[in-house]
Amino acid sequence: MILSGMGPVDPIVTENGKIFAGSYALFSGTVFLIVIAVIIAPVFHRFLHKFIIGQKD
Repeated sequence: MILSGMGPVDPIVTENGKIFAGSYALFSGTVFLIVIAVIIAPVFHRFLHKFIIGQKD
């Protein structure tokens, strides 16, 4: 829900709730980017090996 941009169903009225929602959004976005990077890194690494001249694969 946070990454899709839908936002919360009900407005957040308390200060602690707003701080939690902001912190959680930053945390989940960071974790999402790290997981995607870990998944894509081996594929990208293998792709880069194709450009090395003289390497026999």
